[in-house]
Amino acid sequence: MQIAILGAGMVGRAMALDLAAKYNVTSFDVSGDALQLLTQKNDAIKTIKTDLRNYSQYESMLKGFDFIISAVPGFMGYLTLEAIINAKKNVVDISFFPENALDLNALAKENQVTAIVDCGVAPGMSNLILGYHNERMTITNFECLVGGLPLKRIFPFEYKAPFSPIDVLEEYTRPARYVENSHIITKPALSDAELIDFEQVGTLESFNTDGLRSILFTMGHIPNMKEKTLRYPGHIALMQSLIKAGFLSPEPISVKGQSISPLEFTSALLFDQWKLGENEAEFTLMQIKITDAEKTICYDLYDVYDAVTQTSSMSRTTGYTCTAALNLLIEKLFTEKGVFPPELVGKDENCFNFILNYLSTRNIIYRKTESLFN
Repeated sequence: MQIAILGAGMVGRAMALDLAAKYNVTSFDVSGDALQLLTQKNDAIKTIKTDLRNYSQYESMLKGFDFIISAVPGFMGYLTLEAIINAKKNVVDISFFPENALDLNALAKENQVTAIVDCGVAPGMSNLILGYHNERMTITNFECLVGGLPLKRIFPFEYKAPFSPIDVLEEYTRPARYVENSHIITKPALSDAELIDFEQVGTLESFNTDGLRSILFTMGHIPNMKEKTLRYPGHIALMQSLIKAGFLSPEPISVKGQSISPLEFTSALLFDQWKLGENEAEFTLMQIKITDAEKTICYDLYDVYDAVTQTSSMSRTTGYTCTAALNLLIEKLFTEKGVFPPELVGKDENCFNFILNYLSTRNIIYRKTESLFN
């Protein structure tokens, strides 16, 4: 079995190492340093240095592969997925691009391709869990709180990004949509701040981001749905200051005759400051609440850096969800053709249980509790 992974960032490398235990894996990236880090951990993984923005090369580049994983930065994600589908390859995607992946559904069906998208932790597992329970109860409320943070808080940001910083910054400027009383409400990102106490890490602040994505449409019958991001207290105010000063504007400005995007400039400055160290301790925390007329079902995840495998929590919780879904395709447990966000995969009990079991064998545990109303 030949598997291609497009992108060798922190999450891409974790997925390559996970899959290489069973399959032949080739990783593609423009960064020779990223590829070298991967081969230092497992020299059986083949690496190819290439510019993945050259979409015209995909048909020839992917010719010998059975399955593809896309782990490119978000700004490349849609065109990358489109090129993979045009190459007629089944794919699981974690690039979390801002465009609507369902716009490629007709193309995927035409090319007889299965594409599972947004397949990380959130979006990803949050969608999968919602899709499973949507088939088994009449849901009135869905809420997801999620964040990945370093254990050591370093002023002023107290944050590290396992993804490209520009993807995170765009989450802070993209209008946030949620559903209230069966209406889609749009508010600025970083709005509706709340302080919430968690047993494992203490007090965090939550705020709106545009995390619901596909479930706004696939689960539009649910009257109340919201996802909020978690950070250490004070992060919102800092990001709002950068926005107000114009540092996150994508519109180019002229500086001494040179045109520059403030967003790209800020992302470049933050790249080193937000870069999560290879052995830096961090955690992923997620709480999902699903409510009907009789009960609330809660899933709690608290996962930390794995010192044994030297794998970050965000890489594990995001990457292994993706590799679990790829194994669904390999084992032909999910064979429908088209573009599928995880909620459309999770409605199948066998798929749902397969992914949860796959994660649990890697010590990623979603703890489920149920509270009945009086």
